[in-house]
Amino acid sequence: MPINRIWHGWTSQGNADTYETLLRDVVFAEIEAKKITGYRGIELLRCDHGNGTETEVEFITIMTFDSLQSVIDFQGPDYQTAYVPDSAQQLLKRWDKTSGHFEVREKRQYG
Repeated sequence: MPINRIWHGWTSQGNADTYETLLRDVVFAEIEAKKITGYRGIELLRCDHGNGTETEVEFITIMTFDSLQSVIDFQGPDYQTAYVPDSAQQLLKRWDKTSGHFEVREKRQYG
């Protein structure tokens, strides 16, 4: 059964575009270069949150793997630990220290 690995990170409005570019051009390429058996891909979600004084931007990544063993092959035995390279940490205000892992029970696509 497929596994989705879900993680959240937050950055300032000023760093958001730079962070998104880093993810797309560097971090995702590094993940793909690992050629982990059972890794199926990654989705990137973004939402700007205004709180009156400063806008915070939330990013969510959803990685899809064939199995929990594929996640372990990617991250190691402590597979719940988040994968946040130093270059990404420098642009983030805060981030989840762990990733959630969920069985994909059903997926429907239309169109």
